[in-house]
Order: sequence, then C-alpha cells, then structure tokens
Amino acid sequence: MPRRSFVAFFAALALVSGCSGGTGEKPAQAAGSPAAEAPAGGGAPLPDADAVQGRWWTWAASEAEGTNPVADETGEFCARNQPSDVWFLAGTFGGPAKRKCTVPAGRPLVFPLVNRIADKDACDGFMAGARGSASLDGKPLESEPIVTEKAQVTSVAGNPVTEAAGTETYYACGIWVRLAPPSPGKHTLTFKGNAEDFEADVEYTLTVK
Repeated sequence: MPRRSFVAFFAALALVSGCSGGTGEKPAQAAGSPAAEAPAGGGAPLPDADAVQGRWWTWAASEAEGTNPVADETGEFCARNQPSDVWFLAGTFGGPAKRKCTVPAGRPLVFPLVNRIADKDACDGFMAGARGSASLDGKPLESEPIVTEKAQVTSVAGNPVTEAAGTETYYACGIWVRLAPPSPGKHTLTFKGNAEDFEADVEYTLTVK
C-alpha cells in the first residue's frame, strides 16, 4: 500500500453504524449525527467535517521523514506544526505503534482510523471495505466516514506522505474522529483500522495539561 494510504488515529467523534462479525470494528456508512459537532465541555469548538481532510493532510505532509509524526514510533514529534485550534493525531504507514504525546488543555482531537488521498475511483473502492474502531480510556468512540471529496494539500520537500513539495488538489477519503477536548490528566487512546490490504493499530498515552 502506498504511503498515501494509512491508518491515522482518527480525529473526532465519529458516526458509524453497524459492526462486522465480532471484531468490534465498524464499516464506513453515510456520515451522521450533528451531535458530533457540539463539544461536550469547554475549549475550542470541533472543526467542521468538510475542512478536516485538507487540514489534516497538510499537517501530515508538513514535516520531512525524520521528524514526521506519521513515521514517528514514539510520539516524540507529535507537536510538530500543530494548528492553534485543534490537535491532530496520526496513524502509521502500516502496522502498530505506541506513542506518548502531551496535548494542550482545551484542544479538540482529530484523527483518522483509515484514510487515503488518490483518484476518485481508488478512494471509492478504498472506502467500500474500510473498517475501524477507537476508544478513549476503554470507552468506545464514535467515528464518521468522510467520503470522497476534493482536498487541497500543501506539502514540504522530503515529506513521506505526498513525497513532493507544493500545493496540489487530491481526492481524499477516510473514517475520522473529531473528539471534544479531553479533561486534563492522563488518557489512553487506542484505535485500529483496515482497508484493502492496509491495516494499523495505534495506542497513544496522552497527557492533557
């Protein structure tokens, strides 16, 4: 699977219904409830679903491979290039990862369970079999599919995501979580996802302060 397809942990309160046989993973369905838009507590509001993909991919492509948060095995680089209104989390280029990350209080979290940039047909096929699940401190999180749409992505040289510098428009798709700001303290965030021949399994130990 090319590096443009990978499980990222999923930004947001997702809205997926239905389960696949006993795995706990949910298939991609039509995007759902407006309840996902309302933060449960204080802090910055959740970003709009229609802006998530372009912003996240730009973030992921804004760092060269040696310090890129998607390639990061420990979480050391999780704070690189974070915007002021949201905190993005990353999956992997395939396989498992365990990371530690300190997150500013009041910041919503956004991450993908699985996502891709490609042409329209490839994105549609990817989403047809996409599955994923996420939990925070052992409690399941909802997720929402954001189906194939155009997204503008700005990249730096040497990044492992688009592998080229510049601004381009891609078709983007994925299953996403947009999570209201977690309370201060330590949290365990886990997620996994798979689509086609790609799968990933990620655990974050988050310190919110």
